[in-house]
Amino acid sequence: MRRIDPSRGRRCLRLSWPAVLLLALLAANLPAHAAFSFTTVQAMAQKLAQEPYRKPTTASPAALTALDHAEYQRIQYKRAARLWADAGGPFSVGFSLVGGIYRDAVKINEVDAHGVHPVTFRPDDFDLGGTKLSTQALDKAGFSGLTIYYRFPAVARGHVPPLSEHDQKVLSFQGANLFYGLGEGQTAGTSARSLAIDTGLQSGEEFPRFTEFWIERPAAKERAMVIDALMDSKRATAAYRFVVYPGRNTRVEVRARIYLRDYVTVLGLAPLNSMYLYGANQPARGGSSYRPEVHDADGLQIHSGTGEWLWRALINPARLLITSFSMTNPQGFGLMQRERDFKAYQDLQGHYEERPSVWVTPVGDWGAGRIELIELPTPDDTHDNAFVFWAPAQPPRPQTPLDLAYRVEWQGEQMTLPPSAWVTQTRAGNDFAPDPGSGTGFVIDFAGPALSALPPDAPVEGVISTDANGEILGQQVVHNSHTGGWRLYLKIKHVDTRKPVELRAYLRSGDNTVSETWSYIVPPT
Repeated sequence: MRRIDPSRGRRCLRLSWPAVLLLALLAANLPAHAAFSFTTVQAMAQKLAQEPYRKPTTASPAALTALDHAEYQRIQYKRAARLWADAGGPFSVGFSLVGGIYRDAVKINEVDAHGVHPVTFRPDDFDLGGTKLSTQALDKAGFSGLTIYYRFPAVARGHVPPLSEHDQKVLSFQGANLFYGLGEGQTAGTSARSLAIDTGLQSGEEFPRFTEFWIERPAAKERAMVIDALMDSKRATAAYRFVVYPGRNTRVEVRARIYLRDYVTVLGLAPLNSMYLYGANQPARGGSSYRPEVHDADGLQIHSGTGEWLWRALINPARLLITSFSMTNPQGFGLMQRERDFKAYQDLQGHYEERPSVWVTPVGDWGAGRIELIELPTPDDTHDNAFVFWAPAQPPRPQTPLDLAYRVEWQGEQMTLPPSAWVTQTRAGNDFAPDPGSGTGFVIDFAGPALSALPPDAPVEGVISTDANGEILGQQVVHNSHTGGWRLYLKIKHVDTRKPVELRAYLRSGDNTVSETWSYIVPPT
């Protein structure tokens, strides 16, 4: 990641009076919004970083903060009131109300050919959903976020339908600096944050928040949309630009300039949040649930700077668990939902098989650092408990700008996978061991082009390693005729159960590596 001094390379030019007059005439004919750009927000972030932090003073009315989650969800912004709802283009924008846990109001502006215009808050634009609230209770309220909707051409079926019938949510901002996207037909799951500070530290996490948005009105035929945002917190300010490209996999191009007011211990870049309650490698406690698996993502996928692909199956640990993957210039990472079969979930309401994988691709060199995975215990599926981000080895010094660029994609069936072969499932248990105390067993299935190209009798072996707290008791690799891949049986001994065990395994045929690396941590008991 490049740190840029914005003052370098500037020169002072002396202009003749005719030249000055010409420039003035040209400026008079430029569209008014040409005065606003991402540079405008960058300058605001830099100025803000040089000032003392001021806590937000806005507060939602008591009647709104008293709403529980179900009541708050019933309040919706009316479709007909959306920005650009009748403009004829594929995009429209709705807004969220302060209330419930969303107590901080944000400023929202529209940028068009005539300039920058604040979006007016009108209580009548909200459908109160049968709650006991009156529009008078909203008089002193405001917006807590915004949602981008898109009408997919494939849904139109040869004609342009009413926007209210066929549009779909593709990007939403609400809560601190959270945002999430959706591809066509996907169900909301893993979300993203723009910045994380000291996540996982005992000293406590700091939550930067977006304070103002600028949404640029796209032309009628545009298939991309731009949102700029200003961020503020006790130790950081930032300018962010999001360019959203809706599709079967919705892509968001992110640019940021970040300023620190003060030093931070852990600066988390391109963070992702997800939920893992239980799954194939960690069945439901007590085995009483009708749902075999419940998770928004089942693993962390990494494409390292050296080209290695890694897969870390997620768990729901008994206590806080933090693991790091040190590297230079990562090529990508994400929290992935590889299991796509409804039979694995059996949930007609949750539809976890439709929840997206979320993949981050760095733009440019990010230098040395680590991908940090933080897993927390959760008793149910209403809390995010899996977090991942990139932490640079050296966070920038205060007042030194840090420029960042990356892509984040919400992917469905067409997800990013290693080119050779990948883990399709991890299962753990002691059922094939006559004595449970004799070790822990794992069954890891691999599938992919490199394996399907091999004959069933090809020599395939597992290359397995563990740290000093684990002992490998046995392994076997067999062809899986049901998948066209190979299955690795692995048995290990947990030496000191008060400490975790780190495991790694991949498949090799002859001199060729034919799979990604499976990485797993056996938590302490």
